[in-house]
Amino acid sequence: MSETSAPSVYRFAGFRWLWAGQGISQFGSQITGLAIPVLAVTILHAAAWELGILNAAETAAFLLVGLPAGAWVDRWLKRRVMIAADLVRAVMIAAIPALWFTGLLAMWQVYVIATVVGVATVFFDVSYQSYIPILVKSRQVGPANSALEATSQVSQIGGPAIAGVLLTFLKAPVLLLADAATFLFSAFALWRIRDHEMPASKENRQPLVREIAEGMRFVWHQKLIRSITGTTAASNLFSTLVYTLLPLYVLKTLDLGSAGLGIMFTFGAVGGLLGALATPWLARKIGGGNLIVASAFLGGVATVLIPLAAGLTGFAALVLLIGSQFLTSIAVLVYNISQVTMRQQLCPPRLLGRMNASIRFV
Repeated sequence: MSETSAPSVYRFAGFRWLWAGQGISQFGSQITGLAIPVLAVTILHAAAWELGILNAAETAAFLLVGLPAGAWVDRWLKRRVMIAADLVRAVMIAAIPALWFTGLLAMWQVYVIATVVGVATVFFDVSYQSYIPILVKSRQVGPANSALEATSQVSQIGGPAIAGVLLTFLKAPVLLLADAATFLFSAFALWRIRDHEMPASKENRQPLVREIAEGMRFVWHQKLIRSITGTTAASNLFSTLVYTLLPLYVLKTLDLGSAGLGIMFTFGAVGGLLGALATPWLARKIGGGNLIVASAFLGGVATVLIPLAAGLTGFAALVLLIGSQFLTSIAVLVYNISQVTMRQQLCPPRLLGRMNASIRFV
């Protein structure tokens, strides 16, 4: 059967449960992304350096445990790992309002909770990207990735806005209970899935360091995956430099105000949604490999519009920045869906966890 005549991925009950669970969970995570900083600043009166530590606690896990997590995930049943990670995250997020209600909440506890949630997220994300090729047929990996990314973009569009409204009449710790509930729903949805994955044979296991090295060697020696890794790493490095400076550039240099910054990111989120929805059609028209190259090129060109806005003022500068964010988000989503799909299709199932973890580590 050709790709164009393949049955819709939504016809598979297992995917529908995964899609529903992730949609709800992603929405809850958008709430947490706003609620925790608000809690830290308004309730715990965190200083700037404390917010820096909090950010590090949330994001450092991939660097610290990403590689061994990939090897462990390849040994275990991925759906079970995701369920366990969701339950851990639900308990830890719920601990924040519990500590607040009892008057015991302190910043050091938020650091610990953020670290544990970060580690659980590492195991979940590595398993999640490795699970799609197990759950759906090969020709449906791309549409499945597109559907999941589109849902994520919808959450990014609506989640912060709804969280902002809710925070006007609810305390941040109370709002975190909603995110804990979304993780519980995600765990339930994953529990409902029936798949045919078998755990890796214990007889074929090697020492953990050797298994990690095997995954890294595969990434290095597989030409296409090596190229994707290099492109993604370079893009992430320089995008981080650009977007770290972007708020200062928009607010101070161009004097467009916080409203201008918000409008930019809103258009960016809409562009990302359109990119996610269009990726399967574009892949059929020009091919997955060509789409990876084209989207990487578009992202670079769109970023050039940011410094060009310095030569303009007011509305004209804002329009150029909106165009940059819109096109960049389209390019990023098309690129990410295409390259993740290609990686999943090129990698042997037994190495999926280590392959994904190695690339995330880089």
